[in-house]
Amino acid sequence: MVLLIGIDDTDSRQGRCTTHLAYRIVDFLLSNGYEVEEYPFLARLNPNIPWKTRGNGAVCIKVKVDMESREGEHVMQVVKEMVESNSMIGYGANPGIVFLGRCKNIEPIVRFANDALWRVMSKRGAIKVIEECKNDSSIEYYTMGNGQGIVGALASIGLASSMLDDYTFEAIAYRREEMYGLPRLVDEASVIMMDKATYPYTFNNYDYKHARVLIIPHGPDPVLLGVRGDDPCILLDALPMLNLHEPIEGYMLFRSNQGTNAHLANMLDASSLKAYTSGYVQGRVASEPLAIEGGHTFFALECYGNGGDGYGNGKGNVLCAVYEPTGLSPIAQMLSVGDLLEVGGGVRKGTSKHPKVLNVEYIKIVDLARKVRYMNPLCICGKRLKSEGKGKGYGCKKCGYRVRDAEKVEVEVPRDLRLGLYLPDAKAHRHLTKPLHRYSIKPGRVRMDIDWFKSKITD
Repeated sequence: MVLLIGIDDTDSRQGRCTTHLAYRIVDFLLSNGYEVEEYPFLARLNPNIPWKTRGNGAVCIKVKVDMESREGEHVMQVVKEMVESNSMIGYGANPGIVFLGRCKNIEPIVRFANDALWRVMSKRGAIKVIEECKNDSSIEYYTMGNGQGIVGALASIGLASSMLDDYTFEAIAYRREEMYGLPRLVDEASVIMMDKATYPYTFNNYDYKHARVLIIPHGPDPVLLGVRGDDPCILLDALPMLNLHEPIEGYMLFRSNQGTNAHLANMLDASSLKAYTSGYVQGRVASEPLAIEGGHTFFALECYGNGGDGYGNGKGNVLCAVYEPTGLSPIAQMLSVGDLLEVGGGVRKGTSKHPKVLNVEYIKIVDLARKVRYMNPLCICGKRLKSEGKGKGYGCKKCGYRVRDAEKVEVEVPRDLRLGLYLPDAKAHRHLTKPLHRYSIKPGRVRMDIDWFKSKITD
């Protein structure tokens, strides 16, 4: 029988990492002869949850065990002990573990997981789903701290069990313990070389615009680097291309929903935006963009709510915020009233002084409004006439031609914008942001016949 192990919320800003804990658990399982069915699934959930852990990631591991014997109890007991001893409980971590064995109907868990991608889900809601599944499933859960991690643990199982249309992979290399907290020694030139050699089958390795390496984190956690892409074999080829100036503990391949825009797949109801939700709205620009100090830009979008009957019918106005670090502000500032857009992002909570705002993660320009300005009419000689005063008509300073009953004429202003999708700069991508080139790439398949896991690597 396949046992699904969901784990979440084991780390904090002071250290540790849920993917590293999964790596240690897989090391235990493989070292003791258990068969791990596929790469662990790294589930990235709603990134706009304010109390999320770094990246809001949870992990699901699938392992074959005999649940009718003490073998299953032994595996679960070891996992519980490893979670407890490797979590930052007391420093902000609130771990949750879900074990799912026999299951006749996974759909309630899948629905919960899909909601966790874009909505705010509660611990109580997760436990309710688990209790409902107990009638026809072998499912158990454990929590530590306040137990909020049960949400991600259950959602990781649901996403790992889903028939996803899109998914990616990540090869994560881990540091040796004596290196925790020290600068990561990864040669920048080798990252650029690897990026060019593996494009387009890896992504977000390097931000050329800002000359910034993107594969390394910056906290005290055990992760040295992570290379993301669409083909697990190419990811394994990418790792030895990197010039590392420190030894590593090991690496492991994950399957993931990273780089898929999974959190932005739902249309938000513009008439009733809920704080911390993620999704998209569609409508027409209802106000000229306002740029403020710092380079941030705001504009209003007149939208139709979920289930509405057309663009711009007043179902709800959404205030959109485009922040300077995204690199999208210059695009936002060129928008004009009447432009037809699709905008994706997360809803920032309103206050007594400020309304709810959609923090923009992408802009898709569907149609551009015709933009005009009114100018003096042209003279018969081709020059533009000058006004001679109110009610006195127009005259030409070049040829002397005069006309009394002329009016200003409408002149179309060329638009510098083009239709299409505009994404943030690479350094501002979230884990779930789908890079532009991935829209034309199909994900690869899980290959268990390759070296997807390595531990205890020597110098």
